[in-house]
Amino acid sequence: MQDDAPPPVGDLQHPYPVREIAAAWQRERPGTPTESIEVVTPIWRLAKLFADDRARILRVAGIDAATLDLLSVIRRSGSPYALSTREIARRTLVTAGAVSQRVARAERQGLVERGPGAEGRRTVMVSLTGEGHALVERSVDVVLGREATLVSCLSEEERGLLVGVLEKLSADVHRRVAGDS
Repeated sequence: MQDDAPPPVGDLQHPYPVREIAAAWQRERPGTPTESIEVVTPIWRLAKLFADDRARILRVAGIDAATLDLLSVIRRSGSPYALSTREIARRTLVTAGAVSQRVARAERQGLVERGPGAEGRRTVMVSLTGEGHALVERSVDVVLGREATLVSCLSEEERGLLVGVLEKLSADVHRRVAGDS
């Protein structure tokens, strides 16, 4: 067998076996819709690789993904680094209950403080403490630096093209999935 020959179908050690997977389905079940395999399967695999790598990086940095998400959304809001729990839920796309749990855990760790909002007693504002601000600053640099390294094989033009294609796909999938609910 030549060195540049594709691996046998089913050899999942090959870094990009999706063409072989699609071909195998067509061979075994002619007419099966396989046009998504070469798009969806790599997205799933990349998502797992990125998630596993991020989890490892975050463990080393001493923070979990949910806490980083909470601290980051508050940090990105700008000075005075405070948001209502309702706004945190809207920006992080998690439920109010999940936000409440994340805030309580971060508050116990001394990373955030809760206080009343200006709009009334029912509004709860969450603000970064000095320790929370320092942790998010360190963590964001580590995570985004690592992820920049992971995509560095792409040129600026390729990244721009990929961003556009992913944006288009994401919007359409979101529309279709929301329409199915």
